[in-house]
Amino acid sequence: LLYRLRRIGALFVEIITIEESKQRGIRMDFVKDLLNSYFKAWNDGFVSKNSDGIRDYMSKSFVGYWAHSNLDKPDVYYYDYDLNSVLRQMDNAEKSFEAVSITKRNNENEILVLGRETNLINGVPYYAQCMFVWRKESNEWKLLREYIELER
Repeated sequence: LLYRLRRIGALFVEIITIEESKQRGIRMDFVKDLLNSYFKAWNDGFVSKNSDGIRDYMSKSFVGYWAHSNLDKPDVYYYDYDLNSVLRQMDNAEKSFEAVSITKRNNENEILVLGRETNLINGVPYYAQCMFVWRKESNEWKLLREYIELER
């Protein structure tokens, strides 16, 4: 990475590599574990058609944005959107995620994760570029926002 510390308004955001985090004692493994368990909740939900496990990861203030190349503006959804309906539409589906950037901010009370999500639906992969914003709420990490842009 070409920069270490960037000022954004009054907020300083530090971007470090995974290797640097190991050297400095900042553990990023928990972020990867958090993401893995979140996507496991999705995959379990595809089987059970029950969204409770997914919603447990979401902040009550959650906002999501979903788009693809044929939309001029993204669809917006909130904490109480009908996740069960989404799960019922997917009989043979599996999600996975590969993080390419993890950034801690706001005194390490928020984490920005950029990466690529793969949705395998009936054996056909659908790829999306994603950004997730996780926030610590009452000592638990909750998904505050997600931005999902399908690659097609």
